[in-house]
Amino acid sequence: MTGPGRALLFDIDGTLADTDALHVEAFNQIFAPRGHAFDRARAAKELTGFSNASIGARFLADEPPERQAAIMSEKEEAFRKLASGKIRPLAGLMTLLDRADHAGIPMVAVTNAPRLNAEMMLSGLGIMHRFKAVVIGDELAHGKPHPMAYREGLRAVNAAPNLSLAFEDSRSGIQSATAAGIATIGMRTSLGHDDLFGAGAVMTAGNFEDAELLRLVDATMKW
Repeated sequence: MTGPGRALLFDIDGTLADTDALHVEAFNQIFAPRGHAFDRARAAKELTGFSNASIGARFLADEPPERQAAIMSEKEEAFRKLASGKIRPLAGLMTLLDRADHAGIPMVAVTNAPRLNAEMMLSGLGIMHRFKAVVIGDELAHGKPHPMAYREGLRAVNAAPNLSLAFEDSRSGIQSATAAGIATIGMRTSLGHDDLFGAGAVMTAGNFEDAELLRLVDATMKW
């Protein structure tokens, strides 16, 4: 019997693809009539990486919980309509996934997004089959920034945190992965280096073609 091995764990929105602008548009469709308007800077601080339950509790506090959930579902439906046919992978992603597949390194998606969104994104990118597991924060007792989601991702593929890498674009996601003991690369799609590094990222990159990112992946995966 071999012990836990290596794995690559990825957030989805803003990490595999830069979808933040579409999320902002969807939020504004649903939330602007309720007095909340967002640009990308505000969304990066107050929305990115947070669960729908926490967003609803914050911005729809005058609504009962079941109505909060219904409004958040409207927002996600609006996002899926906006995103349909428009999702493109971050530069270098497909090459990295090809290399991981060739090396036999399992990959896991770990997200606070609803499962419908996660599956739509992965299917739209044509990469659903590459992921051994898709961990949904809202289906667990605790989503990001709690480490439970990343611990579940590691468990799903019998991977050790110290032998694995995570890729995240939000503070809460980085906090979740690092609390699970996984070195995390921050992707600069919505936040800058200082914000990502301050949340605990070991390095940051603009995309998956970044030379420093590739060196760290090579060194950790030992391929």
